[in-house]
Amino acid sequence: MSGADPFLDTNVFVYIHDDRAPAKQDRAVDLVQTCLDLGTGSTSYQVVQEFLNVATRKFSKPMSEERAAEFMRLYLMPLCRVFLDAELFEEALRLRSRYEFSFYDALVVSSAVRAGCTVLLTEDLPSGQVVEGLRIENPFRGL
Repeated sequence: MSGADPFLDTNVFVYIHDDRAPAKQDRAVDLVQTCLDLGTGSTSYQVVQEFLNVATRKFSKPMSEERAAEFMRLYLMPLCRVFLDAELFEEALRLRSRYEFSFYDALVVSSAVRAGCTVLLTEDLPSGQVVEGLRIENPFRGL
């Protein structure tokens, strides 16, 4: 992260629970814990929704509602700094058109920009790309 204020995408939180990829799991745990310890980092309502859907329906061993709610309270909500409004949708539509992102990827990017982050940590977009002053990095590259 090199001192940058990161925006954490859904896959960072998903890898915390993926013991099939221990290096990625360790990296994800370190990223989230560092953000929580330092009071840095952001995520959005969309990431919270996506994680809870994946965790309770798509994990090989889905989380119980109670465990998902606990994870949300301890890890997701303390970092959730961007919530839905019409302007966020409009910005996502503009970014979608300008950069040819999917709508949902554009919504993540617009959320990261709104949060004032300098880096977006995700596997879903090209690492190294800069969008609206936001650098996209794959935190799991090379693992």
